[in-house]
Amino acid sequence: MSPIDSILGIQGLVVQAVQRHEDIHVWAKPNKRASCPRCAGDQVRIKATHHRTLKHTRQGNQLMVLHLTVPKYHCTDCNRYFRQQFPGIRPRRRATEAYRLEVFEAHDGGVSQRKLTLTHQIASATVERWYQSFVKQRVSELSGRSCPQVLGIDEHFFTRKKGYATTLVDLKNHKVFDVVLGRSEASLRSYLKRLPGKEHVRVIVMDLSETYRRIAQQYFPNALIVADRFHVVRLVNQHFLKLWQQHDPEGRKNRGLLSLMRRHHWKLSAVQKERLHRYLAQTPVLQALYFAKQQLNGFLVLKALKAKRARKMLPKFLALIRQFEQSPARALATTLTSWLEPIVRMWRFSKSNGITEGFHTKMEMLSRRAYGFRNFENYRMRVLAQCGWNGVINRV
Repeated sequence: MSPIDSILGIQGLVVQAVQRHEDIHVWAKPNKRASCPRCAGDQVRIKATHHRTLKHTRQGNQLMVLHLTVPKYHCTDCNRYFRQQFPGIRPRRRATEAYRLEVFEAHDGGVSQRKLTLTHQIASATVERWYQSFVKQRVSELSGRSCPQVLGIDEHFFTRKKGYATTLVDLKNHKVFDVVLGRSEASLRSYLKRLPGKEHVRVIVMDLSETYRRIAQQYFPNALIVADRFHVVRLVNQHFLKLWQQHDPEGRKNRGLLSLMRRHHWKLSAVQKERLHRYLAQTPVLQALYFAKQQLNGFLVLKALKAKRARKMLPKFLALIRQFEQSPARALATTLTSWLEPIVRMWRFSKSNGITEGFHTKMEMLSRRAYGFRNFENYRMRVLAQCGWNGVINRV
């Protein structure tokens, strides 16, 4: 390929002429005759010639317009007629795939449709149609995937009319596996029954949701349920703050004390500890609950423990829960006992649903950029294209 032919970046074409005005106009034709696609024979003759005009990328601030001469051949071996095909140029389209991909990547990067109509000389409806086409192509490449081995499951709000949606995340590869409308077993039943590879899931990370726990036990028989560390620690803090309000409603309104009570004791400075201890000394019951809570959080933040050390820590953890059963925090002890196995598994696994929560933030940004979604399937396609796919679109 000569240097002048390389400006197109399309194999099999030779440039005949180039003119520069407001746009760059390039005339090209095939550099050789094609073989018959049916019989692969070389005995072909030119029956007619078809002229096509296509938009093809931008050179600087100028649009390149390709004027292509396409022969129509007749194969004398199989008596078939055909037109020569070129890579990156599809039949009956007025733009090459390189140009369509350029528009898609620009719009995907945040360039508005109005701006693209000025820079790429296409209508806003065309930008939307091309964008949806590439998004569907991405989603189709994701169809038929098997469930990941480490799965994160959580809910997020979709719309007031349709309620919540369930997010399934591949925590190992940091990708969204799928998004399903609904968060109850009844609304997810049909999807979960036909989900491929459920038996391959080994770990499911979730918050302390009874609904998702029943779903995991019913549809993922080989998976171990692991509680999300953030939600467990938050649950402990919420119970403690309620007990604090019962014992000292006025102290609960102090924002400085509230900040000290919420934080881990080992992260406080010496001055902060002294101030907190002076306050707790006034209420012995609250003081005992506070230090028991800190001891409990010390167990909950442990992760990536070996099995031998985890077995040593378990009796101390159970003894602490029994102490809570004999205290005003009986409701907390009941919840921890109900979720004992998933909570203890946090010590062995380092994965959490923080990845899922991060994707929820990105989904909220996608919805905000689109000024909201009414159609859930469009929302799902956009999420999977942005959060569930990390490859490169085939430049056909």
